[in-house]
Amino acid sequence: MPGAQHSRARVARRIATAAAYGGGGLGLLGAGLAGVLFTESRLAVRAVGLLEGDPPKADGVYGDGLADPGAEQQEPLVLAFLGDSTAVGLGVRRGRETPGALLATGLAAVAEQRVRLVNVAVSGARSDDLARQVRLALAHRPQVAVIIIGANDVTRHTPAAQAVRQLGEAVRDLRTLGCEVVVGTCPDLGTIKPVRPPLRWLARRVSRQLAAAQTIAVVEAGGRTVSLGSLLGPEFATRPEMFASDRFHPSAQGYATAAMAVLPSLCATLGLWPEAAEEEPPARREAVLPMAVAAATAAGQSGTEVAGTSAGVGGKRWALVKHRLRFGLPQDAPALPGESDSSQPGTDDVRAT
Repeated sequence: MPGAQHSRARVARRIATAAAYGGGGLGLLGAGLAGVLFTESRLAVRAVGLLEGDPPKADGVYGDGLADPGAEQQEPLVLAFLGDSTAVGLGVRRGRETPGALLATGLAAVAEQRVRLVNVAVSGARSDDLARQVRLALAHRPQVAVIIIGANDVTRHTPAAQAVRQLGEAVRDLRTLGCEVVVGTCPDLGTIKPVRPPLRWLARRVSRQLAAAQTIAVVEAGGRTVSLGSLLGPEFATRPEMFASDRFHPSAQGYATAAMAVLPSLCATLGLWPEAAEEEPPARREAVLPMAVAAATAAGQSGTEVAGTSAGVGGKRWALVKHRLRFGLPQDAPALPGESDSSQPGTDDVRAT
């Protein structure tokens, strides 16, 4: 195992263990190193631009034009979105460009059934807000939930074990009531342009360590994860159009890239993803690994899914690591009522609520 991956696996397991046993003080940085980088972090925060206005609203029913005619009378699948500004879609102007709307449209196309999106995420949220968001989401009885969280825990120095424990509890509460859960793990904050070395290198390391620890907690709570960090890293680092004007949040293109990575896992958790379409031999697409190794592997590889498995050796927890082939999202996602776009005529495929 490469040295960086081995170290990440060790740290991830340590954080996850502290989270499981109630430890809250275990962080990812020593106090001395954090102090040295304090000035750089303040400068980076000042360099990040500010986005004006609130994120667009995207709650509603998607897929009227995509549903199977025989399923028109079925109640829509309920998709809940929880998390921070990335889950809300801060950085885009239209509801249909948010990750929730993109995934609701994609899920409706694969399921051939209408999908109701309920987004309870809050810009600026940390993992300690997830308990409140779970209560709001469960009122709508969702069949599946997507959580994107972690960036603010890193930037605001939340103790890693505390953040991981809170995420694990949120997943467990959703699963207890029969809701499937997919978590997009902490993105790679080392891709943010205003963040310069050595803070950039540290941001990347801390982000990936948190993502790996999140993976362990989520899988052990009955959910599955998709790595966003390494997916967004190379593309965002070289393509400025992936960022919004604040150079921190994704643009519409950035959110579409992330949504394409999450969609296969979202559909698979409901038994809807067409496995036969994945022509690559399974041996090249998936592997069963020890939990911590699986988590560390996913944190460093694009769009990698990690889910639980019954396999194991010597009483240790193992996990299935899978690289799903990604298809494009449905094109020309319909506009929500009230949106204007001369190049995209509105349709009645989405009904706001």
